[in-house]
Amino acid sequence: MILCCGESLIDMLPRTSTLDEPAFAPHTGGAVYNTAIALGRLEAPAGYFGGLSSDMFGQLLEADLVASKVDTALAPRSDRPTTLAFVTLKDGHATYAFYDENTAGRMLAQSDLPAVPAAVTALFFGGISLPVEPCGDTYAALAIREADSRLIMIDPNIRPGFIRDEARYRARLDRMLAVADVVKVSDEDLVWLTGGTDPKALTDKGVGLVLMTRGGEGVLAQNAEGSLDLPTTKVEVVDTVGAGDTFNAGMLAGLHQQGLATKQAFKQATLADLEPAIALGMRAAAVTVSRAGANPPWAHELA
Repeated sequence: MILCCGESLIDMLPRTSTLDEPAFAPHTGGAVYNTAIALGRLEAPAGYFGGLSSDMFGQLLEADLVASKVDTALAPRSDRPTTLAFVTLKDGHATYAFYDENTAGRMLAQSDLPAVPAAVTALFFGGISLPVEPCGDTYAALAIREADSRLIMIDPNIRPGFIRDEARYRARLDRMLAVADVVKVSDEDLVWLTGGTDPKALTDKGVGLVLMTRGGEGVLAQNAEGSLDLPTTKVEVVDTVGAGDTFNAGMLAGLHQQGLATKQAFKQATLADLEPAIALGMRAAAVTVSRAGANPPWAHELA
């Protein structure tokens, strides 16, 4: 199983009511949550670990996970509220107002960490749950605890607006990157992390594989062996919501299909061995950007 560790939340999207009044409609989301959903749809054995609320929104989040074949057994439940993100649009650009204080996800503590079963061979971390406390420290502790025996993938998905204590966040990311086998970054993420756009800055620090996504320009894969430049498939882009999350899931699903989603197998893989998994991530993301919202593909759509 591939365990996705990080935030889930409800996006409150702007709508108009039947009385022609402004309204908001709840939609399940969150970067790590979206990756778990995409993994399940791609028929990879997927699990979710993150704080889930027992409120109506938490029940909605869990129902959508189950509908996409994601195992939720390891996710702790509490009566704290679900994180909400209210979205407003102006001239086509979205702005967000987050309500995250004292939520089920935000307050995830190290005492909530599960005994990870042997069936879990890989863990994925990322999203807006990493810069905030206490959950950020909890996820870091889990990654470090499991890194000796399980594949670790991280997508830091840097969002400066969420960072309140930059020094603490950088120190946390440094600890996590030091045990990471795979790191996915955008060029903007890489600049924030290293001051430049050369992925070797991370592989030189011990990261096994760096995947730098460049939108319509494709993906640059870098490891100690060298680099691989994969051009993207051209599609008509409707929106890019969830594209990176789907790429992460496709990559991990590809590793699973090839028997490479374990620590030992991954460490022995060459760039040529890894190329099909990276390509699957790109194909899955191309489907997501071709339709509205974070709506990752099912396996049959990529057949």
